[in-house]
Amino acid sequence: MTNTGLLLNATICFAIAISSFSFAWVLAKSEEEHGIKSKPALWSLVILWLMVGLTYSPTTIRMIAAYFGNPELDLLMYNLAAIPFSFVSVPLVFFIIYIITGEKRISAYISLLFVMFGAAFLTLIYSSGVIGPDITAYSSLFTINSNIAISIYMAGLFVIPTAMIIGLLFLIFLQRMPKRLRYRTALPLVAISFVFDFMLTDMITLVDVMQLAARIFVLIGTVQAFLAYFPPMTLQEKLGIKTYQYELYDDDIDEEEEHINVR
Repeated sequence: MTNTGLLLNATICFAIAISSFSFAWVLAKSEEEHGIKSKPALWSLVILWLMVGLTYSPTTIRMIAAYFGNPELDLLMYNLAAIPFSFVSVPLVFFIIYIITGEKRISAYISLLFVMFGAAFLTLIYSSGVIGPDITAYSSLFTINSNIAISIYMAGLFVIPTAMIIGLLFLIFLQRMPKRLRYRTALPLVAISFVFDFMLTDMITLVDVMQLAARIFVLIGTVQAFLAYFPPMTLQEKLGIKTYQYELYDDDIDEEEEHINVR
């Protein structure tokens, strides 16, 4: 069964993968422009976007396999995409905890808990298997054959990280901080939440049009995250952040200014 809708789906997945990999690469290249204290948060974002790209790269191949009627390759790519998808919350949690505490060790310990959640979710998927593929006009759909796996993901890997994002956004808007730092932290979090939420919708939905729409929103969220982290000059002027800084902490900026004064 062949449908042009599957090619459209594959194109969107490919765009998500390329955008995510490109964003991760640009973030990694900007390392020298970050202070020491900001680098752990930077690299957690790099890993996050790499995992998004690694999720949608095999998903692209899945849609092409479905188009050409190859269910074996479709299933193989589904199982491969499940690996980065299961652990995408780990760098997200590290980023949030590090922004709040500024402590790498605490952030790593808490992130380890989500590694275990992800490993449990992935183990249940592989042990229980999935039902499908169900090839439709717009997508190839699999059903996770384990209610426990879905519960683990919803409770441990979705609800808690989402609550962390909402809580951190609330703290950001309660605190008095420079506009550039508020913009730098809040808008990427909103974009990440956008991507994170619709990735879950993508994984669990059994409606092809809803899955296609979710992937479109993941792509929009990826572009939004890039603009949030690297705003164009016109946006900087409108928001009053023309003196835009890469650092997430005032300490990094102060240290750089002191270094310049010494010289």
